[in-house]
Amino acid sequence: MPELRFSFGTMGSGKSTMALQIHHNLQVRGLNGVLLTQLDREGSRVSSQLGVSADAIDVGPKLDLFEMALAINEDRGRLDYIVGDEAQFYLPEQIDQLARIVDSLHADVYAFGLLTDFRGKLFPGTIRLLELADHSEKVQVEARCWCGGRATHNARLVDGVQVYEGELMVVDDPTREPDVRYDLRCRRHWLAGESAPADHDDVTRSGLNHRV
Repeated sequence: MPELRFSFGTMGSGKSTMALQIHHNLQVRGLNGVLLTQLDREGSRVSSQLGVSADAIDVGPKLDLFEMALAINEDRGRLDYIVGDEAQFYLPEQIDQLARIVDSLHADVYAFGLLTDFRGKLFPGTIRLLELADHSEKVQVEARCWCGGRATHNARLVDGVQVYEGELMVVDDPTREPDVRYDLRCRRHWLAGESAPADHDDVTRSGLNHRV
């Protein structure tokens, strides 16, 4: 039976890599499907920090995913699956449309995304996915805070200072003013807003060299 599956994790946990791998594996099997994304660092593509990427449909706020799926189904003769990256940014009604694709068109949907935003709150799209998905599971690749602890939160840094308020959808871009970046933090350092000490990288490299 087709299913709506939601895989979630922090930044750097391998969500995009897994999305690309599933898309590739299903294509190799001769199945018809599409790759979706929104606000990816490379635009209308799904890109992994490992350096691999693939063309994707950008999910804007006006895109009706069910109507899109109907058109693809008619054009190609069938639609077997959809892989959606950055699904936390989809509107709740677009998540409803993904569920309808599963139930009405009998296509599998694999959604990947973050649980919480830089404020530590669930994304609206994530909430709806947790409510509707047949299966929700945490990506098992654990990302780490600068202290070495398990990363549980995504911090937004504006000019190097962690912030807890602001627009929800802001892509990291070091060329813009102000400088907006994202960092992984354990809960303790996310709550405290603490970045790694200035000499942290030097100390880490020294320790690695010593062990070698």
